[in-house]
Amino acid sequence: MRHQKKLYIAFDPIYAHPLPEGHRFPMLKYELIPAQLLYEGTITKENLFVPKPCEDEVILLTHSKEYLDKLKNQTLSAREQRHIGFPQSPELTLRELTITQGAIDCSNYAFENGIAMNVAGGTHHAFADRGEGFCLLNDFAVAANNLLYQDIARKILIIDLDVHQGNGTAKLFENEKRVFTFSMHGRHNYPFHKEKSDFDIDLEDGTDDILYLELLKENLPVLIEKLKPDFAFYLSGVDILNTDKFGKLRVSLKGCAARDEFVFSTLKQNKIPCTIAMGGGYSEDIKIIVEAHCNTFRIAKDIYELH
Repeated sequence: MRHQKKLYIAFDPIYAHPLPEGHRFPMLKYELIPAQLLYEGTITKENLFVPKPCEDEVILLTHSKEYLDKLKNQTLSAREQRHIGFPQSPELTLRELTITQGAIDCSNYAFENGIAMNVAGGTHHAFADRGEGFCLLNDFAVAANNLLYQDIARKILIIDLDVHQGNGTAKLFENEKRVFTFSMHGRHNYPFHKEKSDFDIDLEDGTDDILYLELLKENLPVLIEKLKPDFAFYLSGVDILNTDKFGKLRVSLKGCAARDEFVFSTLKQNKIPCTIAMGGGYSEDIKIIVEAHCNTFRIAKDIYELH
C-alpha cells in the first residue's frame, strides 16, 4: 500500500519515554510543536508516528561500537557527558535511538510522498566516537549511511541551515563522495573549531534577511544542478532568528519562513525527496520558537500539497 499525499511526522518520543526532570525544559518545544499543529488543525493524529529504537547494526554503519556500548551501558565518563551537555540516563539514550530511527523512517516515507519530517532530530554535532553539543547520535548521518548501504540512494545532499556548523556531519562524511555536506552557519558561533564541510558559508554576526536569503538563493540551486542528488536531508534550525539567545544573526520570523519556502520549493521542483529535522532554537520566548518551527511544517504541507 502506497502512502501518497500524506505528511508523515516522526513524533519525539518524550511522551512514550518520559525523561528525568532535569531534561524537561530543553525538551519542551518537542511537546509544544505537535500540540500546536494538532490544535490549529494543520495536522491530525494520523500524521504522527512514534518510531521504534534504531537497531545496533544500523547505528554501527556510522558510530563506533565502543561509543554505542558506552551509551547503552551508561559508562560515559564525566568529561564525555560534559561535552554532550546532558548527564547520561537510559531514557536519554532510548530517546536518541528512537529519534535516529525516525530519520530512517522519514526517509522511507519521503520517497513515497516527496517529504517527511521529524519533530526532533538534527543532531549534527555527534561524531563517530563521541557526542557533543546536546547530540548523542548523528541522526542524518545514520539515515544517510543506511540509504547508501541499502543502495536506495546514490548521491545525497545534506542541507544544514542551523546557525551552528554541522561539525560532526562534516567529519563523518569527509571521505564519502556520495554524500555532500552543505552548512550555512554563524562564523563566530559554536562550534568554535569548525570541521570542513564540502561547502561552508560562514555568516557574519548580524546577517539579516536580505543577505541570508540572497546567499541561499545564489548557492543552493547551483549545488543541486552540479550534484544532481537523488535524496536530501534538511536541517531547519530556527536559531538563525534575531530573537535567539545564542544565534548572533538578525533573521526575522518572516525571513526564516522564506528560507524554508525556498528550500522546499527548490527540492520539489527538482524532484528530490527530503527528510527534515528541526534542529536548534533558543529564543527567550518559547512561543517564538514554536511558531518558527510550526511554520516549517505548515509550509511543507502547503508546497507538497499533503494531507
